[in-house]
Amino acid sequence: MINIFEVNETNKMIEHENLDVRTITLGISLLDCIDSDLDKVNENIYNKITNVAKDLVSTGAQIEKEYGIPIVNKRISVTPIALVGGAACKTPDDFVTIAKTLDKVAHEVGVNFIGGYSALVSKGMTTADENLIRSIPKALATTERVCSSINVGSTKTGINMDAVKLMGEIIVETAEYTKERDSIGCAKLVVFCNAPDDNPFMAGAFHGVTEADAIINVGVSGPGVVRTALKKARGENFEVLCETIKKTAFKITRVGQLVAQEASKRLGIPFGIIDLSLAPTPAVGDSVADILQEIGLERVGAPGTTAALALLNDQVKKGGVMASSYVGGLSGAFIPVSEDQGMIDAVTAGALTLEKLEAMTCVCSVGLDMIAIPGDTKATTISGIIADEVAIGMINQKTTAVRLIPVIGKGVGETVEFGGLLGYAPVMPVNTFACDAFVNRGGRIPAPIHSFKN
Repeated sequence: MINIFEVNETNKMIEHENLDVRTITLGISLLDCIDSDLDKVNENIYNKITNVAKDLVSTGAQIEKEYGIPIVNKRISVTPIALVGGAACKTPDDFVTIAKTLDKVAHEVGVNFIGGYSALVSKGMTTADENLIRSIPKALATTERVCSSINVGSTKTGINMDAVKLMGEIIVETAEYTKERDSIGCAKLVVFCNAPDDNPFMAGAFHGVTEADAIINVGVSGPGVVRTALKKARGENFEVLCETIKKTAFKITRVGQLVAQEASKRLGIPFGIIDLSLAPTPAVGDSVADILQEIGLERVGAPGTTAALALLNDQVKKGGVMASSYVGGLSGAFIPVSEDQGMIDAVTAGALTLEKLEAMTCVCSVGLDMIAIPGDTKATTISGIIADEVAIGMINQKTTAVRLIPVIGKGVGETVEFGGLLGYAPVMPVNTFACDAFVNRGGRIPAPIHSFKN
């Protein structure tokens, strides 16, 4: 049973330490919306999402009010649109019409983002996949709430370098299409390796083809809670440090479990997973970087940073798994630069570089996330960075991702404002030595030897 002390403790986490349910994400299968007629596809998509998601936002608000737990975002993820639109969409512009339908329905049901404008091309691209990918710049420029993700590699299949090369070009093109808004289109576009089917977090959420017709996934976040707990463990050894993180992660996950079960029951939709990710916000005290500094670093990026992050990520997972039978998604620690004040400060101070961030991604949840780079960065350079990050995921059998924002018209040291949850970021320098000959080879990097476990 939960005692009064634990109730008070949870209330304190919410009121003073930025504990929140970051998102309730409703996954919806659109496989039954497929048709050879484009108008019919759009009509089917609109009707299906409207019908299934009509009560999502109001239900989230009710739970928030009754339990006093902040639920920051209500979101939708859908079946990868390259699969849904493949039969009807003959050109990139055809796919853009579906993006506009998704945006319209997102506005109408009241969610802040809808994910799944996606293609899974880790081994090769169909015509539909390529058309969707080439439509991304226009789709993200003409919509507000649509998020896009492309999976270009996996441990089982290797890395599709043709897709990696194309995504470098698409990121640059997306930046150009939205240059009047500091290239914000790129903030809604992520390139994956080993993308999970049940991720509730944007921009990478999509509803996997192995999922049920509709599913409720919940993402919980509480960097401020973990940091506050660690203040009490200053000077203690690693055993005490690890136990503190585990116990705190357990408590945070139980809050998410409660919300997920309530949302599932009220909407009549099965509960999928809890994603326990320490996802920061620009709010002071809600920073993963601050946790790492509480562990003992002067600044994130100092020697010891990767080890501290590995410890944090592992203990968060251990605590979360004990609290729920269905922990999934990306669970662990996110290290986006623009969304984390401590990370921003570390970059500004010169403690944190792109190369150190890449090393940190070997042991954390995702990858190079929400990083602003100079607007004149070459497409092949971006492709090279994607290839490096995807290789880390492929070899280590983990999810990795890249969300780079080449900010057109801005250079190193300048700052770009995205607003809201996306925050702001200093433009970081990128290694300018060329990798064109590598990126332009074409073909596929084969899967590593440890992928053959059948």
